Amino acid sequence: MAIVTVDQLKEQLNLTDDLGSGDDALLGRKIAAAQGHLERLLGFKIEETYGGGGQEPIPPSLIEAVCQLAAHWYENREGAVVGATAQALPFGLSDIVREFREWSFDG
Repeated sequence: MAIVTVDQLKEQLNLTDDLGSGDDALLGRKIAAAQGHLERLLGFKIEETYGGGGQEPIPPSLIEAVCQLAAHWYENREGAVVGATAQALPFGLSDIVREFREWSFDG
């Protein structure tokens, strides 16, 4: 189950109602991929750690991370962009992951 809905991602992307539901399946795939990627970076499944009975609610910054990444992948559907200058967003995905990541060191 995703921590972000298609409607929340549409809001993040500032998509208007005239788009309808034509991209809903694509948006759903972007959400699932973004959450899966974030969970692998974090080292835990978000919904097993937050939001359940007796657990703390899902942190808004994790929801934001999924929204940012899914929106980025929706708007930039190719692996590379030519002729553009890229830079990391402040307080982006890496910062959020660093804040919540479960670190472990073996031997």
